[in-house]
Amino acid sequence: MLNENIKAIRKLKGLSQQELAVKLNVVRQTISKWEQGLSVPDSDMLIAISEALETPVSKLLGETVVETEADSLRTISEKLEVINLQLAQRKNTRRKILHGLFISLCTVIVIMSAVLILINSPYLRWDYSSPETAVLGVAVHSFEWLFVRIGPLIFIGAIMGAFLTRKKG
Repeated sequence: MLNENIKAIRKLKGLSQQELAVKLNVVRQTISKWEQGLSVPDSDMLIAISEALETPVSKLLGETVVETEADSLRTISEKLEVINLQLAQRKNTRRKILHGLFISLCTVIVIMSAVLILINSPYLRWDYSSPETAVLGVAVHSFEWLFVRIGPLIFIGAIMGAFLTRKKG
């Protein structure tokens, strides 16, 4: 039981037999013999082992210590790899959505420009003596005025956004 506990706790702490031997001022073969149950450390050495492993002597002498896989470096690196892949996928999805939105915005601006060119400012020919026509003419004129001034800026911004969010490589 002591031999299994020394080995399990040493591994949990991430120490090799050589590293523990250096801490205890013994040769590596001594650690190996303790862990194989071929010899047993004396009481002074048991205290030194507990200090080196930062574990109470009672735990070294007590129940079997189960080596948990969750603490191993390999498991942690595998979990980090999965998290990195998930973050990369999320970033790629956001990039695709933004790219699609910029392309859609460019398309909408081009279509609206074409429609405004084709209708050739019809509000100029409307009868403003009728309140309904006057309100509609003012609304169309306001939209056209605003679109002609802001549309090109939005279009340039959307083209830049689409360019910056394109798939690279």
